[in-house]
Amino acid sequence: MDNIIVLILIGFAIGTAGTLIGAGGGFILMPILLLTQPDMPPDIATAISIAVVAINAISGSIAYARSRRIDYKAGLIFSLATIPGSIAGVFVTKYIPLNIFHIVFGCLLVIVATYLFIKNTKAQHTRAEGNYDFKKGKGYVTRTLTDKAGVSYTYSYNLTYGIVISILVGFLSPLLGIGGGIIHVPAMVQILQFPVYLATATSHFILAVMSTVSVCVHLYEGSYSGELARNMVIGLGIGIIPGAQLGAYLSHKIKTHVIIRVLAVCLAIVGIRMIL
Repeated sequence: MDNIIVLILIGFAIGTAGTLIGAGGGFILMPILLLTQPDMPPDIATAISIAVVAINAISGSIAYARSRRIDYKAGLIFSLATIPGSIAGVFVTKYIPLNIFHIVFGCLLVIVATYLFIKNTKAQHTRAEGNYDFKKGKGYVTRTLTDKAGVSYTYSYNLTYGIVISILVGFLSPLLGIGGGIIHVPAMVQILQFPVYLATATSHFILAVMSTVSVCVHLYEGSYSGELARNMVIGLGIGIIPGAQLGAYLSHKIKTHVIIRVLAVCLAIVGIRMIL
């Protein structure tokens, strides 16, 4: 992981896959870091990962903004809700023993992989087309958004649920270095009833804000003072920027559930390896 070409190629793959499913890519990078750099302290590993997530999320958000699939109103509210948790998560990582961190992260990977593999992709496709029932009433916000292609989406979500979910994601994201999108996207689709294409784009926008705050805290803490950390962020970042643009371009052209299930299998294997 100290070769610049290897870092750029890994960054490109992470940028493409992470943006494609709106997950930021941290859930892919963290297992790689923990397996290739087993002695790296959790706070440094998560700092590198969250910096990569920030670069990916910002680049991907620019591409999604051009396609007009970001719900900015929901994105801003949920982004603000993630900030307190994201700050707390950065500080907590300093007090987690390395072996405990590996076990917790491994268990999380297995849980997420299981969920991703068995979730109802047919229901997601229906929501992606905007054809589903939506709720109205106290606590619910109804939105209509038309993307660049002229496709209109009408949907509603419970604002309180969205804020609570965002607070939890904000804490877990820097704590485990996973970006949070791997949790946020399924929650936005399954619980908040967002159309999947809008959930992916809006999650990326939320990640851009949340991860940037986490990176600022890590900078204050001196997490990027080491040469290895800086070189990794630079190398991975160079590959991630074009990869994120490709991922956003492909997001409406290929069946994402196929990619998600392949990633789920890989995550489960890595998770089991880390637990054992």
